[in-house]
Amino acid sequence: MERYRDIIPDFDAFLETLERQQPVTIRVNRLKAMPEQVAERLKHRGFDVKPLEWNEWILQVEGEGSVAKTLEHWLGWFYIQEASAATAVIALDPKPNETILDMCASPGGKTTQMSELMGNTGLIVANDTTPKRLRALLANLSRIGVVNTIVTQWDGRNYPDLGLTFDKVLVDAPCSAEGRARENPDLKQGADINFVRSISGTQKGLLRRALELVKPGGIVVYSTCTFAPEENEAVVAYAMQKVPSELLPVDLPVPHSHGLTEWQGREFGEDMKRCVRIYPHHLDSGGMFIAKLRRLA
Repeated sequence: MERYRDIIPDFDAFLETLERQQPVTIRVNRLKAMPEQVAERLKHRGFDVKPLEWNEWILQVEGEGSVAKTLEHWLGWFYIQEASAATAVIALDPKPNETILDMCASPGGKTTQMSELMGNTGLIVANDTTPKRLRALLANLSRIGVVNTIVTQWDGRNYPDLGLTFDKVLVDAPCSAEGRARENPDLKQGADINFVRSISGTQKGLLRRALELVKPGGIVVYSTCTFAPEENEAVVAYAMQKVPSELLPVDLPVPHSHGLTEWQGREFGEDMKRCVRIYPHHLDSGGMFIAKLRRLA
């Protein structure tokens, strides 16, 4: 992580947070339950539960045993999700009756979150690449009670024209996952730079195709759970060169840093400040990068 010392504000607090156990958070499924219901049931089972200040639908849960083994989880009353991970869908702001493509959907945390916010209306096309990943996605869609979603299996870089007009596209891209270092100690020193450079090529293809698929004036949110500028700002800059688009401000009710305007001598431009970087010490959660783009006519 040392290569990020100059770009991560309060770097010592960042490193200290990486050494602490990450709190467990759950997102209440508004299709089936209310936060008060879930909190009451989990407290009855011996858990300490408190809502996050910035979102009453996300609860922090502490206690012996795993909240995943409760009846309420099996019934789909909630989805276990990092607090930071919920911010990508908040940035996308899905609305009822929209048509949305979730290009890299498995295991379904963000797909189900979108369906909840859409009230199970409209259409979500949830895509991923392999049968194994699709099984996890389908299981969570069923458990949460999602009915406005169809599932496809494609490499998102070559996603076909299905004849649909997508209002919005979410690209929660595969990445080096440095933002999950608290759960994977192997990443506490940073990801392998060769993997970072390799996966950035995949990310560029995904975001470019997303911008081609969304309607003119439509919105694409690109997110990763890594800190590497090669996978974040550099990918956004590449896609904007290929498909006419503009960056929009990301309005989030959480502490965050702005996107980088340059990295190792490469200039990205002042507009890249409209992107958001969430570091573990901001939310006592994982790390996230979010860019919100609008396709130009």
